Amino acid sequence: MGNEANDDRSEDGSGGAERPEGGRGGDERPEGGRGGDERAEGANGRAGRSDAGSGGAGRSEDGRQERGRPSWWSAFRHSPFFSATVVVLIISAGAGLFAGSYTYAFANPTPHRIPTAVVLPDHGTRTEKAFVDGMEKALHASLRLHVYPTYPRAREAVEEQTVFAVLRARGRGVALDVSGASGASVAQVLTEAAPKVGRALGVPVLVRDVNPLQPGDPRGLAIFYISLAAVVIGFIGAIQLSVHARALEPAERIAFTVAYALLGGFTIAATVDWGLGALDLPFVESWMILALTMFTSGMVFSMFNVLFGRWALIPTWGLMVLLGNPSSGGAVSWPLLPSLLGHIGRWLPPGGSVNAQHTAVYFRGHQHAFPFLVLAAWALLGCAVFWTWRHRHPGGRETPLRQPER
Repeated sequence: MGNEANDDRSEDGSGGAERPEGGRGGDERPEGGRGGDERAEGANGRAGRSDAGSGGAGRSEDGRQERGRPSWWSAFRHSPFFSATVVVLIISAGAGLFAGSYTYAFANPTPHRIPTAVVLPDHGTRTEKAFVDGMEKALHASLRLHVYPTYPRAREAVEEQTVFAVLRARGRGVALDVSGASGASVAQVLTEAAPKVGRALGVPVLVRDVNPLQPGDPRGLAIFYISLAAVVIGFIGAIQLSVHARALEPAERIAFTVAYALLGGFTIAATVDWGLGALDLPFVESWMILALTMFTSGMVFSMFNVLFGRWALIPTWGLMVLLGNPSSGGAVSWPLLPSLLGHIGRWLPPGGSVNAQHTAVYFRGHQHAFPFLVLAAWALLGCAVFWTWRHRHPGGRETPLRQPER
């Protein structure tokens, strides 16, 4: 009987409507599987009638769908093609800037002001004055004259890299001592111009190189190349740490930057000196200069990494490669660089590295503190910024949750 009663109620349409009031139908409808469907159909029917009765509501709904659909720019902006396009544009612009910066600095080196010592025990002669005037006219530049009472004092100024040449009287003519180690390009310009001026004035001129370059480095470019290697590999190492060792904490990343700088500086010095024999380096001093250069370059990238995130390579490349290396004085001595580059280059890490290395190799015993202070200042700045904003460091390890004590 109970089953027959249930069948009757199931066939009767009113029975289904009365169950919710009795509070029992909610449990039985899911078993029958039809209550939810009927409600959905009813809702759809009401929605259909509403749409049929009011065309404006349908258009409103369609309008909302149109507005919700992402535009082509939004879709492109959130696709991988956007970043790829940005990289293409940056690389294209960087290629032009790279070529332009080096061409601007190196293609047509022109003397501007060449510091020159003049030995004038008798306050100079008419021949020397005429020769100086002729040199300035030939070079379209000025010789910044530093007067010294004796020749040994003038030679000491060359060793201190205060001047690039020494001019003195020699019988009826003049003698011009150049220093190839001070700057091969400057020495070449002076060596080519002096005989021409002497012939025009009818004055005999003796030119000699009192501090020549090493035989394995006839153009004086080896120091520039090893400094360039330290700069570029220095920030590439920092990039690789950020990519392949992201789990390093900030202090650990600084420690590993020190590690690859020390090892990398050693391998550069060993390759150039022991392996190739291109330069006779004061090994420990050159090694430490290269290591400090690599560490400084790595921390400059780390500084920009916390400031600019994944685009940190752009300011690093601009500062260290586009601006720093051409103005370092390694390939073209600073008196021949455009005046702006000649002034700022010595304050940047590549310039500090070249100056320190150049003095260590060719002017031993006359090392200056300034290039080391430049490198140290940039290294400390990089460390300070990186440490201050270390919470933005793109890496680190998550601290494991402490298990509750039992």
